[in-house]
Amino acid sequence: MSLGTLYIISAPSGAGKTSLVKALLERLSDVAVSVSHTTRVPRPGEQHGVDYHYINKVEFKRLVKCGEFLEHAQVFDNYYGTRRATVLERLEAGEDVILEIDWQGARQVAEAFPQAIRIFILPPSREALQERLMARGQDSDEVISRRMADAVNEMRHYNEYDYLVFNDDFDVALHELEALFRARRLRSDAQQQRYTSQLKQLLEPTG
Repeated sequence: MSLGTLYIISAPSGAGKTSLVKALLERLSDVAVSVSHTTRVPRPGEQHGVDYHYINKVEFKRLVKCGEFLEHAQVFDNYYGTRRATVLERLEAGEDVILEIDWQGARQVAEAFPQAIRIFILPPSREALQERLMARGQDSDEVISRRMADAVNEMRHYNEYDYLVFNDDFDVALHELEALFRARRLRSDAQQQRYTSQLKQLLEPTG
């Protein structure tokens, strides 16, 4: 039985999900983010195989048809998907795996992996969310308006998740996120596998 836990982390654009997950990876070992496939064009500074696997729409649809994706969804004008084999390999190796996906993908994964832990990250207010989107300086007012509308739609699905983390104070939100991972690793079945020899020694008859 695998020790790895599958985590689904969703958030509206601008809520700070990417920054929180990056900081979390620096604090925890044996946890990795699954690199998704996408048809969108790489943004400045992004690298193939690190941020995403960038493929064209023809190849993406071929993988969908072959059943290669654990989940896939269309976001704006592009497609995103998570390769099933990659996730299973890491879980079986004992790693915790994070899927950074939207609510559509989360639903698909939850059907295939009902034991997955679902976490939703929220901004403290709409005003704060809009300020964060504008501070990026990458999008036009029209694009920001569309992202805000999409964010509100995304946030309507918060009640489909197991845990909610409000990213008002970054350090507090990071501490809460880390606590979820550490507590999960202390569950009885996982600890029994990690400490089989110690438990056996502790329970050996004395005398």
